[in-house]
Amino acid sequence: MDLPSFLWLWKIAAWSMGLSLLTYVLLGFSGIWMLNRRLSKRPRPAWLRPFHYIVGAILVFLVLLLLAIGVVGTLGYYGSLGHSPHLVAGLLVVALALTSAISATQINPKRTWARSLHIATNLLLFSGFVFVTLTGWTVVQKYLP
Repeated sequence: MDLPSFLWLWKIAAWSMGLSLLTYVLLGFSGIWMLNRRLSKRPRPAWLRPFHYIVGAILVFLVLLLLAIGVVGTLGYYGSLGHSPHLVAGLLVVALALTSAISATQINPKRTWARSLHIATNLLLFSGFVFVTLTGWTVVQKYLP
């Protein structure tokens, strides 16, 4: 397929990646705020936890959208997958985002492991985003004239 027919797909991917990074930062700030409130034994604002959940759901959606765009775009352009480390990086980010989301739903006083897993997964997700950004930049260079 011609590259120009995929330009709209790459634009969606670029916006989705930028929004994914923004949501990750927002989640980091809101998560640190919740942790600070919990450790200082002060009440958190009523809107903070729902905000954190909604932004987390948006991040999961964006990461899955990026996976779909990557698979469709790569299959459409090359006819197969696995042409760069970007696939591994993307799958790693998807796995970490899903693990984070699932562990978030398990957080409660009876499951003390869930909060630790959630926080550790999100710290690893930072490295995943760095990896996927670096490998994605290499992929983008293949498509530029």
